[in-house]
Amino acid sequence: MNTRGLRSQLKDSVPVTGMGPQVGAYGVQDTLRSGFSSVKNELLPSHVLELSEKNFQLNQDKMNFSTLRNIQGLHAPLKLQMEYRAARQIQRLPFLQSSHLALDTLKGNDESISFEDILNDPAQSEMMGEPHIMVEYKLGMM
Repeated sequence: MNTRGLRSQLKDSVPVTGMGPQVGAYGVQDTLRSGFSSVKNELLPSHVLELSEKNFQLNQDKMNFSTLRNIQGLHAPLKLQMEYRAARQIQRLPFLQSSHLALDTLKGNDESISFEDILNDPAQSEMMGEPHIMVEYKLGMM
């Protein structure tokens, strides 16, 4: 299979962000904040449906917004997107995992049990760090 053609096809179809390591002030990966880099994250999708599954929720939201716009007009999806944005901004301190309960309630995910509900235990998270450093970084003091 021609991987060059697949790579250009993927770049043209869906913007993939956050795949590479974060680069710090000196041009070196910031391991303290972003963790260790993984070669797996930098590879192309291994299966044809992997990219589709990654972007399933985004595509579902786009389809719902377009349907809502056709039925109720332009104001309905704009109002819903503003509510989503406001609910997404409500968070705990930077070193604690936020459950985003308000966002789940708006999207209707609060009544369903999914994979993330069972296997996304914050106690097993790799995101644990020094609280003082993370708060200072979030506030721009560092």
